[in-house]
Amino acid sequence: MSSYKKNQKDGRKLSAREVALHVLTGVEQDQAYSNLLLNQALQENRLERADTGLATEIVYGTIQRMNTIDYFLERFVAKGLKKLQPWVKSLLRLSFYQLHYLERVPDHAVVSEAVNIAKRRGHAGISGMVNAVLRNIIRSREELQIPEDLPQAERIALQHSHPLWMVKRWIKQLGAETTERICAANNVPPHVSIRANTLKNTREELLHALTNNGLAAAPSQLAPGGVIVTGAGNMALSNEFAAGLYTVQDESSMLVAEVVDPRPGMKVLDCCAAPGGKTTHMAEKMQDQGVVWACDVHEHKEQLIADTAHRLGLHAVKTIVTDARDLANRFEPASFDRILLDAPCSGLGVIRRKPDLKWAKREQDIQEIAALQRELLENIHVLLRSGGVLVYSTCTIEHDENVGNVRQFLAAHPEFILAPIEIEDLPQKLEAGASEGMLSIDPDMFHSDGFFIAKMVKT
Repeated sequence: MSSYKKNQKDGRKLSAREVALHVLTGVEQDQAYSNLLLNQALQENRLERADTGLATEIVYGTIQRMNTIDYFLERFVAKGLKKLQPWVKSLLRLSFYQLHYLERVPDHAVVSEAVNIAKRRGHAGISGMVNAVLRNIIRSREELQIPEDLPQAERIALQHSHPLWMVKRWIKQLGAETTERICAANNVPPHVSIRANTLKNTREELLHALTNNGLAAAPSQLAPGGVIVTGAGNMALSNEFAAGLYTVQDESSMLVAEVVDPRPGMKVLDCCAAPGGKTTHMAEKMQDQGVVWACDVHEHKEQLIADTAHRLGLHAVKTIVTDARDLANRFEPASFDRILLDAPCSGLGVIRRKPDLKWAKREQDIQEIAALQRELLENIHVLLRSGGVLVYSTCTIEHDENVGNVRQFLAAHPEFILAPIEIEDLPQKLEAGASEGMLSIDPDMFHSDGFFIAKMVKT
């Protein structure tokens, strides 16, 4: 039974704030994934659309702004936040988020429900403390300012709510101005983008169908097959999605298959394929002629890839369950025309979608994952034929996982060279990287995920 159900003695349906509290407590106490826990809670409680939106906003907004919220809360909690029970800490955090960041929510509504929740879940002492803290925050609102004289990295980390170690790394790699833009962009909600299944409809036909259904849709300025949809809710619940007319995918991610550029009849290997967005994109570009071997280490993810291919009407996709480091034992050397290694990574390019990431990751994780990426490159490159293309991609902006790894690989394997990337109508700011064979897309550039894509040819 879910933890919030155990605390729900009167059988009521949970309110938006109670759902948010359940999710935030699970993240704080059990290191649960906020997106999975939120989806489960929303399905179980069937909130009205407005309440679903409020619960979602509170969960992600509170996680996004966590260390800024804690910085301000500390001055109002006499014994300090660390002494509080996880659910009480989460209740104060989500209440502060509403008071400080959500202008449309009345102060009295925030305080009233927080106190009522505290009464139901705790005792009079806790509800009294919650009431006093929140009222003090409201009275002191004008004083809640981040000091202007902080060192640069500390100011950025606190103002845009990112771990200090992360900000320091990015300043060293990218400079302070770019780092601040990225941190600010990571706190802006993502837009919804979908990719037309060109075997069933063109992008123009998909746009026409969406607008006829009353949706606000526009062509992506970044990805040739992409469409941006506004205010449509979950695009994976529509009849068009079920019919395989499109895939929900980030715009930056859509560029990967464009760089691989597979042709009909080719033999392609996707080394770390789940959930199958890039796999199916490649199969579509091949007009479903040839074969795309989609590998993943988890059996349940293999089924996810197979289901996605089936929904899109693709027959060229074949799945295999194995560790990508063992692929050289499963296939003949030099047997593939194209290989995509969309490597497991720190994920620091998708913080906008998964704000938990920035608090869960540690700096040493980056070195560990970079070593795994190099191991994967070392094990799979032998499967590429002479003249074939190896594409290495990640959804992170970390130098050690991206350019650093590619440079090390090329130094060890002079038979591979970087090749220019050619994509239709590529934005001008990416042209320099494309000509060198490496695309670096920061989260602030196009309101899409941070991504890295390198194209290498085996000479």
